[in-house]
Amino acid sequence: MEIRHADFLKHNNLSRLAAIKQLDLARQARATQAKVFRLVPESRDWQPVLDRLGLSAEQIWRIASKARFAGVSFERKLIASGLVAEADFYQAIAAELGIAFLPSIEADSLVDRFSLDTPVLRATDKKLVVRCHDAAQEVVTVVAPDRQGMLELRRQFHLAPNLRTRIRITTPSAIRQAVSAWLQNDLDRHATKGLFDRFPASSARFVLYGWQGLAVGLLIPLAPLALFLQPTIGFRVLHVITLVFFLGCIALRVGAIRHAHPPRPKRLRPVDRAGLPTYSVLVAVYREAHMIPELVAALDRLKWPRSKLDIKLVCEADDLETIAAARTLDLPPHFDIVAVPPSLPRTKPKALSYALPQARGDYIVLYDAEDHPHPCQLIEAWQAFEDDADGRLACVQAPLEISNKNSAGMVATMFGFEYAALFRGFLPWLAQNKLILPLGGTSNHFRREVLEEVGGWDPYNVTEDADLGIRLARCGYRTATITKPTLELAPIRFKVWLPQRSRWLKGWCQSWLVHMRHPVQLYRELGPASFCAAQLLLAGMVVSALAHPVLVAHVFYGGVQMALGVEAGPERPILLLLDIVSIVGGYMSFLLLGWSTLRPRERQQFWRIVVYTPAYWFMLCIAAMKAIWQLFFRPHHWEKTPHVLVGK
Repeated sequence: MEIRHADFLKHNNLSRLAAIKQLDLARQARATQAKVFRLVPESRDWQPVLDRLGLSAEQIWRIASKARFAGVSFERKLIASGLVAEADFYQAIAAELGIAFLPSIEADSLVDRFSLDTPVLRATDKKLVVRCHDAAQEVVTVVAPDRQGMLELRRQFHLAPNLRTRIRITTPSAIRQAVSAWLQNDLDRHATKGLFDRFPASSARFVLYGWQGLAVGLLIPLAPLALFLQPTIGFRVLHVITLVFFLGCIALRVGAIRHAHPPRPKRLRPVDRAGLPTYSVLVAVYREAHMIPELVAALDRLKWPRSKLDIKLVCEADDLETIAAARTLDLPPHFDIVAVPPSLPRTKPKALSYALPQARGDYIVLYDAEDHPHPCQLIEAWQAFEDDADGRLACVQAPLEISNKNSAGMVATMFGFEYAALFRGFLPWLAQNKLILPLGGTSNHFRREVLEEVGGWDPYNVTEDADLGIRLARCGYRTATITKPTLELAPIRFKVWLPQRSRWLKGWCQSWLVHMRHPVQLYRELGPASFCAAQLLLAGMVVSALAHPVLVAHVFYGGVQMALGVEAGPERPILLLLDIVSIVGGYMSFLLLGWSTLRPRERQQFWRIVVYTPAYWFMLCIAAMKAIWQLFFRPHHWEKTPHVLVGK
């Protein structure tokens, strides 16, 4: 009996301790809840919904603290955290209000009419409302309510209980997807014809424009005839024109060498998250299913509040494999998939133009499928915009660095060296001297309002980046560079490198033809320095690539003639000297500009670059010839560059 009595007392004490512990936990939960209500008073209104979701007081406290710190609504931070799925949250609201929940909306059922500037596509914390037909073809109002919207619905239902039959709850994503699908034709028309309709002279839809077509039509028969009738004079004129462009490009590189240096990362200021805007990240991906997991992981490392980040994977609608790869990842809430309907032209800028009206950010950045941006790149770009005193800074370009340049052969090595010279030396020099800056194809950060003001990207230009950089300058805006890099993969084989480079050269020709439609106007808008830079950066680079083997051949041929004592005109020695200066100066300026931007450890294999340079420049000539051919026969064809994973 004594043993049983002792067991009873022990059990009674344990029960009492458990009850005390339970009371302590309840007391702590109430204290935590009170802190949440003091920190974010509006969270009190969400409490019944949060109880349905089974969230603890500690979880609610963490979300409320982060929401206050980021300066966003409690519900927006809750969904962005991934703790609660968007559909579960709004389904809990529907259950709390006693009305039906719609997981999706068919675009054909929408009653309202929308335009591309509808707030529905860009809203963040606002209540979203649409009307649609239900299964019985009755018109119902579908709401994705914010806190005020939920309270308003609760009051209305109290006054008119029958109103519940005419209201449905859904998610903001479901409303946006339905409206985007309803606007598909308008979005496609905007993407393909938006720039041409607004600024036809700025579109590359037509290769030649007015007098340009007449000039080319006359040159095609007259130039060969002139060369046939006066071959000496004709070739001399072409020779001099070529030398002007070649020497001009050398002069630009020499100017940049004086200010080029290895990268020096900029120190960033502390960031007040509550003051940060919404940032949209657009990534055009096509036939890149194998790249999606690594891409999502790289973008998810960006240091920016998830509740203020809007990442859109822009896919072609018929690229089912890439879309499926993205959907199987269970993407975080701040990721969206934008499916672009197939239509001509099938280019990257067309896809970006389709996605732009659906982006929710005040700032836009572009990345490619193989990109690994520095986690702090968005912060540095935003601080650059914030430091802009006159409000004329429209874009900042982040440097691109090649991650496989030392392990993938000659093509990747030279590609990486080019990128070092361009993004560490040449573009910063252009920006410092307020010259036009032809943007790189990725890691461009834009003020959204300016991007839309100038017409966005040209869907018919296969180097939409260079074209847009010049258009921004013509409209009086500036472009700057920042230091936090984006890692990219270089092509490792000639057959992959060639179509990419020929597309770039073709696009530079397109951009030159577009902006030279009104040369006098271009001169007035850019000023003399940027006007000359535009000639050299667009036309000059193509002419130089074509001229390099011709100059080498002329030097060799002239040297042989002089060695054999063959008589030539008095201008022959002068032209030979200029050719030698051009070739040697071209190599030296290219190599010195790149050398000055390399870190000490990157210079260890510089001898390989010196050896590879002549062959690489002959490769550029092949790419330029292909570009000229395509300019006339396939002007808007986008040659896709296939990418592989690192180490594959």
